[in-house]
Amino acid sequence: MNKQEYYSESDKKHTGRQSNHQMKPYLIYQYLLHYTDENHTASASALCEYLKENGIFAERRSIYRDIKEINIATLMAFDDLSLEEARIEIENDDYDEVKTIVYDKHSKGFYVRRRACEPDDVRLLAECVYTAKFIEEKTSSRLLNVLCNLVSEHQATRIQHSAFLTGRVKTENTSVFYNVLTINDAMSTRLNGTAHVPEKISFKYQTHTINDISKRVDRRHGTPYVVSPYELIINDGNYYLLAYSDKYRKPRTYRVDRMKDIQLTGAPRAGAEDMKQIDMDSYTKRVFGMYSGEQHIITLRFINSLLDTAIERFGKQGVSYSKIDENHFQVITPVEISDQFFGWLLGFGKKVKILDPEPVIEDFKAYLDKIRDMY
Repeated sequence: MNKQEYYSESDKKHTGRQSNHQMKPYLIYQYLLHYTDENHTASASALCEYLKENGIFAERRSIYRDIKEINIATLMAFDDLSLEEARIEIENDDYDEVKTIVYDKHSKGFYVRRRACEPDDVRLLAECVYTAKFIEEKTSSRLLNVLCNLVSEHQATRIQHSAFLTGRVKTENTSVFYNVLTINDAMSTRLNGTAHVPEKISFKYQTHTINDISKRVDRRHGTPYVVSPYELIINDGNYYLLAYSDKYRKPRTYRVDRMKDIQLTGAPRAGAEDMKQIDMDSYTKRVFGMYSGEQHIITLRFINSLLDTAIERFGKQGVSYSKIDENHFQVITPVEISDQFFGWLLGFGKKVKILDPEPVIEDFKAYLDKIRDMY
């Protein structure tokens, strides 16, 4: 189809220089990003029609020229090349290996082959958003829409379906992001371009009550907590603040989505020396594994199928794993003994046994008796 064939008589007067003609390559690229992928293409004629709907009259040959320029510009960005280097690469590309936009001979249309993020990357990021309990539902949906703008609408539909299929527990606190920003400000050594002394924060801490589980109430009758913030930690889909408490004179953790009315106090942080002594790996295992008690070196016997479970729980550093027989292995590891730890063991039934030391074995028996006595 030549130029005269494509344009109607009413269109021909528009084929001269147009005030918005410089937008043509950008509109072409955005259209292809949104509507095309390896399974969905757009012909040059379809692109001309799209441009016409936006007041730009173009011939098919110009679409090919624009797409070539788009490929040069995007190659510069993706591979950090100069304009001349990118132009040479595109000129010598016989197999569409470096092009962002390629032509499919079978469907006789163009599609976006190369994106800043691949669909699998976006799907993974979308799943991270939905498994993050600290991001409330409305914000999760907004972030998912942002992510889906990185792929075609067809790919986005599949990603949205996979993300929404499984229901998740999400926080109802819409201020989590604000809380995180405020905490980061408090911990920063530079704030608004100037030096800043990390400072304490105050906040109210909330909890549910059985009287009305639809609402949270302030702990300590609304008396603010004042702590020195040191680390933000994500565990099991929740955001936690690790802070030094003047009241308890030791580190404490707080769920960020349960905090409200966070304020900077202006008072310098306390507890720096105590916080330096923390081994973050062992601390998080103890706190988030709910192990808090007297520490013992214990020996446990597991069936072989629980090896991955044991490694995920205890890690490898400072822990000994060895084979007992064809069906069992043993773990020698430091553990803070508590009812929570015994409860974790109990979940495996006969698949796990404490071998040593004897006092811990006797404590576990007493724990089992205590549970049995309830029934």
